[in-house]
Amino acid sequence: MIRCLPLLLLLASPLAAHDLVSGDLHIIHPSIPDPLPTARSAAGYMAISNDGAEPEALIDVRTPFAEHATLHTTIFEEGVARMRGLEELVIPAGETVNLEPGGIHVMFMGLSGPADEGDMIPATLVFRNAGEVEVEFMVDPAQGGGHSGMDHSGH
Repeated sequence: MIRCLPLLLLLASPLAAHDLVSGDLHIIHPSIPDPLPTARSAAGYMAISNDGAEPEALIDVRTPFAEHATLHTTIFEEGVARMRGLEELVIPAGETVNLEPGGIHVMFMGLSGPADEGDMIPATLVFRNAGEVEVEFMVDPAQGGGHSGMDHSGH
């Protein structure tokens, strides 16, 4: 039993859920709230920690789940939430950046098919220095208000 303890601790850790460590980067819980079956877009969230001594930048996201995957931020203008594309997302050295509802997120546009709660959606995060990092976005339960009510006309 003592020899099994390290394995049991690993299986109980957040990394077993689907977090990922790649070099100095820790990708924490990439997720997509369960989109409606007819949705043409979905938002992706996660946290990215940079344990390195230099800043890093997320510069692209690729996935077979959508025709396009881009980085966006939410801007509130006159009480209306609007999306604005981002060229890159800088993760400062020693810091964590949260991609979350109402803020920075990955926008999956032109979904290739349905996604259901519990599905794992493959994607590639492309970083300026670290290169390509393969991840899976977990489809989490929908949290109510979806992304479909936001204005995407700025792209």
